[in-house]
Amino acid sequence: MHFAGLTVVILAGAANIYAAINDFTRPAWLRDNMTKLGVAERWLPTLGILKALGGVGVLAGILIPVIGVAAAAGLVLFFAGAIVVVLRSRWYAHMPFPAVWLTLALAALIMRLRQL
Repeated sequence: MHFAGLTVVILAGAANIYAAINDFTRPAWLRDNMTKLGVAERWLPTLGILKALGGVGVLAGILIPVIGVAAAAGLVLFFAGAIVVVLRSRWYAHMPFPAVWLTLALAALIMRLRQL
């Protein structure tokens, strides 16, 4: 894999692991955001597990590309769903956050598919 592809994959994996850690530690800003978005706080562990698995899977894809493709595709679906939640809540000022993570997941998916 080229340097740019490796950089994107590592960044996407690290970003999702960071997001998962926030879901598990439940900082006040995150709980406030969940409330504004209309998502129950009880979903945080599940969301954290999905993000952690996606992040680790994208990184594992460096050695096993098929796992990276599956993980990146899962993250794309996850963050597309997050954008739907933001649209449903009509809190449009929050849109850049899931959009950045979706962009990272899409970039990682593209890089993974190019490697196959």
